[in-house]
Amino acid sequence: MARRTHVLSALALAAAAALIPVQATAQQSAHPATPCGAPVRPASQMTVEACDSPDRIIEKAANIVPTAGQLAWQQREVTAFTHFGMNTFTDREWGSGTEDEKLFAPKSIDADQWMRAYKAAGIKQVMLTVKHHDGFVLYPSRYTDHSVALSPGSPDVVALYVKAARKAGLKVGLYLSPSDGAELPHAWHAEWVETIRAKQAAGEALSLPERMALEDGDRAPAGQGRFGNGSAVTERTIPTLVPGDDRAARVKSGKLPTFKVKADDYDAYYLNQLYEIFTQYGPVEELWLDGANPWSGSGITQKYDVKQWFDMVKALSPNTVVFQGPQGVRWVGNESGVARETEWSVTPHTTDPWTGLGSLPNDSTDPDIGSRDRLLEPGVNYLQWYPAEADVSNRPGWFYHPEEKPRTPAQLMDLYEKSVGRNASLLLNVPPAPDGRIADEDVTSLTAFGATLRQVYGADVRKKGPGPYTFDRVAVREDVRHGQRVEKFAVEARIHGTWQRIADGTTIGHERILPLPEAVTASAVRVKVLESRAKPYLAATTLHLGTAPAKP
Repeated sequence: MARRTHVLSALALAAAAALIPVQATAQQSAHPATPCGAPVRPASQMTVEACDSPDRIIEKAANIVPTAGQLAWQQREVTAFTHFGMNTFTDREWGSGTEDEKLFAPKSIDADQWMRAYKAAGIKQVMLTVKHHDGFVLYPSRYTDHSVALSPGSPDVVALYVKAARKAGLKVGLYLSPSDGAELPHAWHAEWVETIRAKQAAGEALSLPERMALEDGDRAPAGQGRFGNGSAVTERTIPTLVPGDDRAARVKSGKLPTFKVKADDYDAYYLNQLYEIFTQYGPVEELWLDGANPWSGSGITQKYDVKQWFDMVKALSPNTVVFQGPQGVRWVGNESGVARETEWSVTPHTTDPWTGLGSLPNDSTDPDIGSRDRLLEPGVNYLQWYPAEADVSNRPGWFYHPEEKPRTPAQLMDLYEKSVGRNASLLLNVPPAPDGRIADEDVTSLTAFGATLRQVYGADVRKKGPGPYTFDRVAVREDVRHGQRVEKFAVEARIHGTWQRIADGTTIGHERILPLPEAVTASAVRVKVLESRAKPYLAATTLHLGTAPAKP
């Protein structure tokens, strides 16, 4: 399993290589078997066969490539997360699911202002929390009363959001929490609240979900008790038409598709909501499936049949990337917005990625996700393209709280370089306030960050005139249409006629930004690939000079 070493010729600083445009890549919905001895073909997922040698497993990993949707997703680089919902109006981070729908009371919602703020930061995709863990739904769903339909004067927030985003030229993602406090069984919830009261009386510490439940303890969950209720799995049709359903004629004529599934009460509910958001507001570029389950430690949980979710989403919106889904994107392992110094987009799996949320054999917080050692561990049965998404909030909380302050432009720039600049995508939460607008101080910070981002990374320093050139950041890229292959590399600069090493690193992937200890003035640079899983394919290497954050 010898690692290959490649030395790439000097890159003349006077001629900047152009970034390679998006093109369709191999996209397959399954993980094809490659019989031992047959040529390894590029694919986004592959099985590891019992007869595969270590060398062949590494060869397969080198030929795992992104789908068209994944490639486009990573080239967007930054997504704005919009946490807006019941918690915005109760000043909470986690809701109980028992809240009165009338508490959600925006006097107005200026979604166009949200998009202007996001675009000022250079953001290309936005994502809304359609339903958080409290179960309150931001559109009038046919399957629950716990939605904006019972909030006086509230519009369909999802419709407003999607329309504003598309008008602004932004791609769209939607977050639909699988966990749902509004759907907790009523009898179980009542017993649980009494247990919490006993814990409090005994002086025991309470979790955040327990504290919220205790605050609202005299109210029952707002839904129909479908989450973890032990209901039978039966054959069902999605969409499940309701009395007076406005879709009946289109379903009957075949203009709207139907899906036969085997589901319990909650899985059917969740599938119906997925169907609603994809047929009414889609297709969308990303679906975010949070893995949190606040009540599992209290004796109730819901077993999800996620393969049916994934199959339906793929049928309705083929290029959607699913957070924690197959051929999707994965959690980077923290909520600090920081990726690893060695961040692999090719990951090993012991179980079929189509059958679970996440499904990494090692925890997402592990410092090593995709090294050779990980790929060759016993029990690895699948490989897939699974890039990292680094989520972080612009404020200490995910929802708006008036006492909190946003990050500074310099802090946002640092996050960009430690996420996008480490082969991840940055998911930056910027929560609107109860008045339906993003606060002025957030807008000011985002605008200054965007200005600095354009100033530093908008163009290579080589564009500014004849060399030699002064720079303090080097951005190296692989052409990931061929996969992610580089394991170790170095950057050298010709300074006063002598080649000197100025930076080195391990993985590259979509982009690797290398901040230098101090500015360098050089006439040429070159990249040496020291170790690689197969022949490396580099894209543009660019040079940049950092400055203090620009004033808005």
